[in-house]
Amino acid sequence: MEEQDFITKRIPHRDPFLWLDRVIELTCKEICAEKTLSPDLPLFSGHYPEYPLMPGVLLCEAVFQGGALIIGELLKEGEKRVGVPVLTRILGAKFKREVRPGDTITIRAALKEQLGSAWFLKGSVRVRGKVAVQVEFACALKA
Repeated sequence: MEEQDFITKRIPHRDPFLWLDRVIELTCKEICAEKTLSPDLPLFSGHYPEYPLMPGVLLCEAVFQGGALIIGELLKEGEKRVGVPVLTRILGAKFKREVRPGDTITIRAALKEQLGSAWFLKGSVRVRGKVAVQVEFACALKA
């Protein structure tokens, strides 16, 4: 199965708002994925034209999508989705390093706890081997 097909069968995100290119490792508790940020992405022409940076909120979104992929993997029935994981809480986002056009980011997310249809996760984005963002978050399933 092609990488993008694997991802899009498990989460509802699509281009231009899909922030995962490749899944490196996936279990029912953790994910490691990557995204290469093309210098041609339109967001870099507006954030900021003279010093383009990947917005921190989109780095968090990459982590949230990694978490959604864990949940999607847990919930899949065959190849059919049974619901959509929706972000319900963001806790303690920390922005530590800039991410620039052309960078490849490594996205990690881990399931901390599940209570009914709510999942509590934590994750990070690394660039050049160093932490760029750390965040804790929660998702709930919407049918």
